[in-house]
Amino acid sequence: MKILITGASGLIGKALQSSFKEKGYEMLLGSRSERKDERHIKWDPDTGFSAEDLPRLEGLDAVIHLAGENISGLRWTEEKKKAIRDSRVFGTRSMVETFDKLKQKPKVFISGSAIGFYGDRGSDEMTESSSAGKTFLSEISKEWEAESRRAEDMGIRTVLLRTGIVLSKDGGALATMMTPFKLGVGGVIGSGEQWMSWVSLDDVVRIINFVLENEDFRGAINVTAPNPVTNEEFTKTLGSVLYRPTFLPLPEFAVHMVFGEMGDALLLDSTRVVPKRLLDAGFEFKYPKLKDALEHAVK
Repeated sequence: MKILITGASGLIGKALQSSFKEKGYEMLLGSRSERKDERHIKWDPDTGFSAEDLPRLEGLDAVIHLAGENISGLRWTEEKKKAIRDSRVFGTRSMVETFDKLKQKPKVFISGSAIGFYGDRGSDEMTESSSAGKTFLSEISKEWEAESRRAEDMGIRTVLLRTGIVLSKDGGALATMMTPFKLGVGGVIGSGEQWMSWVSLDDVVRIINFVLENEDFRGAINVTAPNPVTNEEFTKTLGSVLYRPTFLPLPEFAVHMVFGEMGDALLLDSTRVVPKRLLDAGFEFKYPKLKDALEHAVK
C-alpha cells in the first residue's frame, strides 16, 4: 500500500509511521521542509505540491492529512487564530485541489478534524449525527470538513477524524498536564464538571488502520474512547496514576486571566463525545477505560 501522510512529524503522524513500517507500506511524507530522503516530498499548505512532484503522487492508495497549526499556547491572538484556521482550511483545500490534477486519484482520503466541531455542549452526549457547535473551533471544524468533503465529490472515499484528547506522554495535552501534577500542584480546573473526551494514542493508530482497511467507512467518525469523563474524574485518575496529590484547583477566573479564549476552549468547554460509528462497526478499543489508558501512556 502506498500512502501519503501530512503532519507526519506530529504525535499521531510519528505513531502512524511506526505502524505502517511494520506493515510494510510505502510512505511519502509531505512537509514544508526540504527533502531529507526519498520518502519526503515538499508540500506547502498554501501552494500545495510543485508540478515536478505530482508524478510521485500518482497511484496513491491513501492520503492521511493531519497537518495543522498547533491550537495550544498561552493565548490566542488574532494572528494565532488566523494561522489555526488557514492551516486547516486552506491546507486541506490545496490538498484536495491536488487530487484533481492527478490521472490516478487516491482511493481514500483520511482527513483530520476534531471534537471541537461540537463546541461547548455541557453534559449532552454527542454522536456523529449531532449538530455542530457555535464556538471558534466549531466554525473552523465545519469549514475544515467542508473542504475535505470536496474529495468525496471527486469519487474519493473520504473519512473525517473528529479526534479527542490524545493520551501520550510524548506530546499533546497529556504531556503538558503531567508537569504540574509531577510537581504536586495538579488539580481540578474550573468546576471540574466539564466533560473530557479522550483516546489512547495506540487506539488512534488502530482506528486509522481500521478505517483505512474497511472500505465501508466514509464520512465523520468520533475518534474518542467510549468512556468520556469529567475533569474532576480525569484529575483524580491522573493523580492516582502518577502518585501525586490533586488538591490545588485552577479556578475559572484564573483560566480566563492567564489563557483567555484558548483556556475557555481547551480547559473549560464541556464536550461529551462517544464513538458510535466505531462501536456499531464492531471496533474494539484496546484502552476503553481511562485508568488503563493513562497507566499505559505514562509508563
